[in-house]
Amino acid sequence: MALRPFPFLPALAFLATLAGAASAGEAPGVAIIDFTYSDSSGEPRDQTAEHQARLKAFMAALATDLAAGGRLRVVTPHCDPAPCTLTAGAVPELAEAAKQAGADLLVVGGIHKMSTLVQMAKVEVVAVKAGRVVFQKLYTFRGDTDEAWRQAESFIAGQILTVPQD
Repeated sequence: MALRPFPFLPALAFLATLAGAASAGEAPGVAIIDFTYSDSSGEPRDQTAEHQARLKAFMAALATDLAAGGRLRVVTPHCDPAPCTLTAGAVPELAEAAKQAGADLLVVGGIHKMSTLVQMAKVEVVAVKAGRVVFQKLYTFRGDTDEAWRQAESFIAGQILTVPQD
């Protein structure tokens, strides 16, 4: 059986990018746009305030986890009007704002509560210099508790940290 080197090319590109960033003296930059949130679960009790608080904690933890250990450097893009938000068709503009802020990666996404027990999180990572999506996943997580959100965030952050950079 012949060896196929192609699966290793993204890893080599990722290492080359990290080596370039290390020689420049700083970690690759990542811009994180606050995720959107929607709830179509039909639950009778209004949980808007709880969901906003959980989403805020989720986003803060995501930034902290991505910057932990110095592997990535969180940067804040400037948008007019501020703050930067994900709207239909806005990813190219957000990628440009992220690039201007010194980001190599842009993280966007949203969370949707579809039932009492099931939520989905869609996450995309854009390599801003290449102008293309390098990571796109849909996650499901059970529960609508602080712990469920923390576990989902921690897992997603770990997945993002494996994304090759162009």
